[in-house]
Amino acid sequence: MEFSELKKLAVAAAKAERGTSTTFSFDGATETYSAEQVNEALANEFKTLTGYVEGRGCDYRKYEENKNTIFALIEQAISEVLPPRIEQNYMRFADVQRIPQGDKAVFRLKVTEFAKRRARTFVTRVGLAGRYEVFMLDGASMEVQTGAIGSAARIGFEEFLDGRWQFSDFTSIILDQMDYFIYAEVAKALEAMVENIPDVNKATVAGFDEQTMDELLAIADTYGKAAIYCTQEFAAKMIPSEARISEKMKDTLWEKGWLLTYKGHEVIILDQSLVDETNMEKVVDPAQAYIIPVGSEKPIKVVFEGQTHIREITDNDDWSTDMQTYTKVGIGTVASLGKLNWICAYRNSELKKATRS
Repeated sequence: MEFSELKKLAVAAAKAERGTSTTFSFDGATETYSAEQVNEALANEFKTLTGYVEGRGCDYRKYEENKNTIFALIEQAISEVLPPRIEQNYMRFADVQRIPQGDKAVFRLKVTEFAKRRARTFVTRVGLAGRYEVFMLDGASMEVQTGAIGSAARIGFEEFLDGRWQFSDFTSIILDQMDYFIYAEVAKALEAMVENIPDVNKATVAGFDEQTMDELLAIADTYGKAAIYCTQEFAAKMIPSEARISEKMKDTLWEKGWLLTYKGHEVIILDQSLVDETNMEKVVDPAQAYIIPVGSEKPIKVVFEGQTHIREITDNDDWSTDMQTYTKVGIGTVASLGKLNWICAYRNSELKKATRS
């Protein structure tokens, strides 16, 4: 099989999850295959590259001969799958770019709806021979720097060739590790962003106060209909007064644990995780909710530079292989450009980031 076809097969295998089906094009024909069929096809190609014989295992001379091709397939599969996965996970509040190695990531920022309305106001106030008032639209651009992040997975390559695990099992380990790291950095960027939100746009309250939330929503709504981004823990406390609760809302609270909307504003749940196995600290601060106009400038910018790279460590006593990968990622926030007057923040001080006081 040509390398271009091998690459497509490796990407399809990396995306395929057990028990699911995937569409794959080969030799001009597009067919739907199970994840198991795709992984079996890739395993057969890898067997050819490694000189694998049933009952005898790999020919390590053949493996050394084709190792760079195998690594290139893994690298390109991760490079193809990771950025869309990150974009899908964070698309509500983050813009994602992919750039070639050595390029600069420049994000062109939107002109806010508030600035557009302000411009229309000025237009209506200008007379034929009158004095023209000057205003500036608030669009700009920002550059995001990148740095390397890495992860590692220990594999027994022949376990894949024997069919005991799938190619997507290995890539999922790598992708999950990188995804977790990026999400933790995004969470830090969101928390740091609050410092650049004007004081009138944010509030800290012990518990949930309906009037305070309504006031913040009113500010954000002037820049476009806002959505509320928060953890499930915060959303569970965000309940209007009893007089406003309908029977349908009560059913939603019972089934989901939180309301899907708050007075016409969508509630978007931020995934929660724990920093480490001690279970003592949460990745996302549950006390903080972010109120961001839908369609406005996304506050977080993520950039992937170049391709993922892999090296192997083979001096393990059990002859297993450590696959170490790195890719260059940058995470920035528009807070670096000044005050975020279109974003609001509500902090419920009763909720704690640490799981133990």
